[in-house]
Amino acid sequence: METPMATDAGQYQDIQGRWTDIEKIINRGGPMADFVPDTKETPNIKNGIQNDFKILVIGAGGLGCELLKNLALSGFRNIDVIDMDTIDVSNLNRQFLFRRKDVGKSKAEVAAAFINQRVAGCKVTPYKCKIQDKDEDYYRQFKLIIAGLDSIEARRWINGLLVNLVVVDNEGNPEPDTIIPLIDGGTEGFKGQARVIIPRMSSCFECSLDAFPPQTTYAICTIANTPRVPEHCIQWALIFGLEDKNLTKPFDPKKFDNDNPQHMTWLFETAKKRAEDHNINGVTYKLTQGVAKNIIPAIASTNAIIAASCCNEAFKICTESSGYLNNYMMYNGVNGVYTYTFEYEQKEGCAVCGTNIVTYETEPTITLSTFLENISQDPRFQLKKPSLRSNGRNLYMQGLLHEATVKNLEKTFKELNVSEADEINITDPSLPGNLAIRMKIIYKKN
Repeated sequence: METPMATDAGQYQDIQGRWTDIEKIINRGGPMADFVPDTKETPNIKNGIQNDFKILVIGAGGLGCELLKNLALSGFRNIDVIDMDTIDVSNLNRQFLFRRKDVGKSKAEVAAAFINQRVAGCKVTPYKCKIQDKDEDYYRQFKLIIAGLDSIEARRWINGLLVNLVVVDNEGNPEPDTIIPLIDGGTEGFKGQARVIIPRMSSCFECSLDAFPPQTTYAICTIANTPRVPEHCIQWALIFGLEDKNLTKPFDPKKFDNDNPQHMTWLFETAKKRAEDHNINGVTYKLTQGVAKNIIPAIASTNAIIAASCCNEAFKICTESSGYLNNYMMYNGVNGVYTYTFEYEQKEGCAVCGTNIVTYETEPTITLSTFLENISQDPRFQLKKPSLRSNGRNLYMQGLLHEATVKNLEKTFKELNVSEADEINITDPSLPGNLAIRMKIIYKKN
């Protein structure tokens, strides 16, 4: 196979005809196009794709491998990829950029090296870290971002960040130059979805949070005092065990990583000891991984379909060669092949792009622990470790203030002097950025 030749400047001189198919799109106008077609003398769009447009891919797993391959073969040459995970042997059946010799290595680094070697002229820069480790200036440099994540929490975070990066004028209109589109892809078995989010212009990820099934949660008081099932013991190790200074840990508890075998072994052993103390059977290493990582089944063909859709939208947004998705495509391959496209509308009470104030109907006799359990399981919020403040005082706090506020869990709202129309401030690790939910309490009428 003939390969492009490198010039003295280190740039690649492409083989003649390499991008013929792409040129057929960007060299021709059309009723759906919103651009000035390229010519041989002014190949502006082609130069933009290959030299100017910088793309970020978040995740180098099943979707990420497909995304990187598709972007590189669509002409994009300036790509960053972020993934904190390492390669496991179970990844090899579908994450095709990896080989057996790569097991244990960084997904981002191996995927980038593979693409750089295979697609001449393409430069993929890898980062083995959490997306939260990068600052706002890092994200501002991208033309668009594609997320191939299996974590709802991470998707909420990047969505919130991009919404907050948009500068709004005095009349509430977003400044176009500060808008970074987010293309979100997700798969689960034979099902998948692709979505285009234009921050401050379309609905955001948080607007449709209630469309995702809430992750299994358990009452904090049950986990802390009366565990009944193996999952309670694993959650106890995650929530309380990591903060317990009396438990020896071979790592910094603030840097717990559920992809680190040493950390997971400690979590498993701690949960197993907790289970034994309460005569509970069934805590296994595999179950511990499942609870800690919320493992989702993956099929290679579904990843390929969703990644292809995401990359098509990226190409259309960057080139303006056709109208992009407005704004959600659902795929279902369980019984044949079925797709459905519709527009998710912005939610007025969205914690990220809406008014940020929600009303919640309850009763003054509800205990704080029951209230915490209810809002954690509510599809609109899907909280993990919520902390609550009202009228300038702590109702219940996680972390260092847990011991000082845990006594409030069994008190009712009436006993805590939470009145109707009072506002409760809710913070949670699952909320993007430094956002908090402002909740107005409404008491049910008898």
